[in-house]
Amino acid sequence: MVVSVGVELLAPVTGVISLVLAYMAMKKVMQAPVGNEKMQKFGGLIAAGAKTFIKRQYKTLFIFVGCFAVLLLVVFTLTRGFEQGLLTAVAYLTGSVLSSLAGIVGMGVSTKANSRSANAAQKSLNEGFKVAYSAGSVMGSLVVGFALVGIGALYYVATSMFGALYPTGVTTFMVAGVAKEFTAMDLIFEILVGYSFGASSIALFAKAGGGLFTKAADVGADIVGKVEQNIAEDDARNPAAIADAVGDNVGDVAGMGADIYDSYVASLIAACVLGIVLDKVIGNSLGGIPFVFTLMPLFVAGLGNIAAIISSFFVKVKEGEFPGKALNNGTYRTTLIFIGLTLLTVLVTLGNWAVFISATIGIVAGVIIGVTSDIFTSTDGKRFAPARKVAEAAQTGHATVVLSGFAYGLLSIVPSVLGIAIAMLVSYWAGTTFAINPADSFTTGIYCVAISAVGMLSITAMVVSNDAYGPIVDNAANIAENSGISGEALENCSKMDEAGNTAKAITKGFSVGAAALTVIALLAAFLELTDTRMLNILEPKIMACLLIGSVIPALFSAMLVMGVGNTAEKMIVEIRRQFKERPGILAGTEDADYGACIDIATKGALHELLPPTLIAIFATIGIGLLFGILGLAGYLAGSIVSGLLLALLMSNAGGTWDNAKKYIEDGHFGGKGSDAHKAAVTGDTVGDPFKDTAGPSMNTLICVMSLVANLFAPVFMIVGGGAGLLLV
Repeated sequence: MVVSVGVELLAPVTGVISLVLAYMAMKKVMQAPVGNEKMQKFGGLIAAGAKTFIKRQYKTLFIFVGCFAVLLLVVFTLTRGFEQGLLTAVAYLTGSVLSSLAGIVGMGVSTKANSRSANAAQKSLNEGFKVAYSAGSVMGSLVVGFALVGIGALYYVATSMFGALYPTGVTTFMVAGVAKEFTAMDLIFEILVGYSFGASSIALFAKAGGGLFTKAADVGADIVGKVEQNIAEDDARNPAAIADAVGDNVGDVAGMGADIYDSYVASLIAACVLGIVLDKVIGNSLGGIPFVFTLMPLFVAGLGNIAAIISSFFVKVKEGEFPGKALNNGTYRTTLIFIGLTLLTVLVTLGNWAVFISATIGIVAGVIIGVTSDIFTSTDGKRFAPARKVAEAAQTGHATVVLSGFAYGLLSIVPSVLGIAIAMLVSYWAGTTFAINPADSFTTGIYCVAISAVGMLSITAMVVSNDAYGPIVDNAANIAENSGISGEALENCSKMDEAGNTAKAITKGFSVGAAALTVIALLAAFLELTDTRMLNILEPKIMACLLIGSVIPALFSAMLVMGVGNTAEKMIVEIRRQFKERPGILAGTEDADYGACIDIATKGALHELLPPTLIAIFATIGIGLLFGILGLAGYLAGSIVSGLLLALLMSNAGGTWDNAKKYIEDGHFGGKGSDAHKAAVTGDTVGDPFKDTAGPSMNTLICVMSLVANLFAPVFMIVGGGAGLLLV
C-alpha cells in the first residue's frame, strides 16, 4: 500500500534530502568571498584552533567508544547470542560515528563562514545574514539527516537479518533462569537503543568537553582583558581571544548539535520501543500498515523535517529589520506547517486523534519553553525586564548581580516545568481518551507522552540551524572589529550577533524541554522492557535510589564547574604572563601567543571531562546491579527531576548574566569600564560555566543514564532475578 510505504520510508527519504541540502548550503558558503587580509588571518586562526581541539578530543573519544563497543559485544553475546552482540556493537559504533561526523563537518563549515559572513555584512545586513544562516543550516540538516538515515538504514538491515535468522519472527532466551519469548522487533530495538547510546556518548563528551574549553577561555579573557586591562575579551591583543572564539564553535556548534542529535535520536527510539508493545498486543498491522505504532514516531519526525525544509527557504531578513525576527518567524512557520501536515496525514493514516494531539502539544510546549528562555535572557526592555534588572543591580555591586541573576534563574524554572508537565498530562490524556488499545489505556497514554517528545523535536533542523547561526555571527562580529571595518558594516555584524545570542538561549531552553520529555519516555520504555509497571516510592530501596539518582546531576555539574575554574586559573596566569613579559602585545606592536591559550584550554577540557562522564555511566550500571530493576527505576526518576531543574536554572541564569553585561556594554549604567560593568563581568563569569558547560550538559547526562539502563536491562534482569545483588 502507498500509505504503508510512506510510513516506513518517509523519515529516511527526508533524511537524504536534508543531507543533499547540507551539501548545497556548504557549497554556497564556501563560494562567498573570504574578505580582506586581516579577516582571513583572524578567521584562519579560529579555524586552525578549532581543528586542533576537535582532532585531540575525538581521538580520546574514539578510544572510549572502541572499548565500550567491545563491552557491548561481550555482554549481548552472553545474553542474546553472537548475532545480537555484533549488531548491537555495530549500532553503537554507527551512532557514535554519525554524531561525530555531524559535529565535525558542521563545525568546520561554521569556522569557514565566520570571516565570510563579516565580509558579506559590508554589502548589506541581508547578505551577511544569508551567509551565516546558510552555514548554520548545514549543522541543522546534518543532525537530522544523519539521524533519520542512520535509524532507517539500521532498521532495514536488522529486519532483513532477523527475517533470515528467525523465519517465524520469534525466538527464546533464558532471562533470570526462565525461558522468555522474544519477537524480532524486541531484538531490533535493543539494537536501536545501542545506536542511540552511541549518539549520547559522543554528545556527552562533545557538549561537556566543548563547554569546558570555551568557558575556561571566556572566563580568562574576561577577567584579565575586561577587568584588569580594560580591553575586550575578543580584542586581538588578548592572548585568549582566539581560544574564546574557538570555544564558541566547539561548544555551541559541535557540542550543542551533538546534544540535540542525542535527544532527537533518543526520543525516536523511546517512542518506537513503546510502539512495539502496542503492535504486539493489537497485532503487527493496522489497516494494512505493518508495525504502524513502531514506525509512527519516524513518520512524525519525517513530517517535521519536511516542515523545516519548506520553511528554511523563507528565512530572510529585510534591511532595517532585526535578524532575530527572521529566526523566530522561521520557528513559528515551521511549527504551523508541521501541525498542518500532521493533521492531514496522521489522522488519515491512523484515523485517531491521539497521535495528532500529542505531537502538537509537544511542539507547542517546545515553543513556549523557548519563549520563556527568551523572556529571562533578552535585553529588550520594552517587553521583558530580567536582564535589564540584573544590569541595574550591577550599580550596587558584585553580590547584587549574582543574587538577582540567580533568583531570576530559579524563577525561570516555573513556567518551563509547568509547560513540560502540561504537555505530559495532555498527551497522556489524549492516549487514554482516544485509546488505540482500550484494553491497556496506560500503555497507550505513555506511548503518546513519547510522541509528544518526538513532536517537540520534530523541527530539530530549524532549531539547530538557528543555534549554529549564533556562534557564527558572534565570531563574525569579533572579526569585523579586529579587521578595521566600521560604520554600517560593523553595525550589521552587531545586529546579527545580538540576534544570535537570543537564538542560542532559545535553543538551550528548547533542548532542556525536549530532553525532559525524552527521558520520561525512556523511563517508561525501560519499565515496559523489564515488565515493570508501577513503583512504590515509599519502599526504602526505591526511595534511597531516587535520592542517589538526584545527586548525580549535582555531582556532575560540580565537577564540570570546578573543571572550568581549574582550567581558567591556568589561562589567567598565562594571559598575565604574556602581558607582563611582552609589553608589545598591549601596545599592538607584536602578536600574542594564541596557541599557548588554546593548548591550555584543550588539555584542561580533556583532563576534566573524563571523570564525571565515567561516573555517570558506571554509577548507573552499579545501581542496576546492586538494587535491581525497581531500584534503578527510582534512580532514573530522581535524576530526571534533579537534572531538569538544574538545567533550567543554570542555562537561564547564565544567559541573564551574559546579556545584562552586554546591556551595560551598550552604554547603559555607565558603559564599559564602569564599576557596574565590572560587577556585571563577575556575574557573566559565574554564568559562563552555568549556561555553556554544566547547564546544557544536563540534557545529555539524563539521556545517557536512561539509555544505559535500557541498554543493560538484559543484564539487570539476570542478576538476582531482576532484584539485584543487594536483596533489600
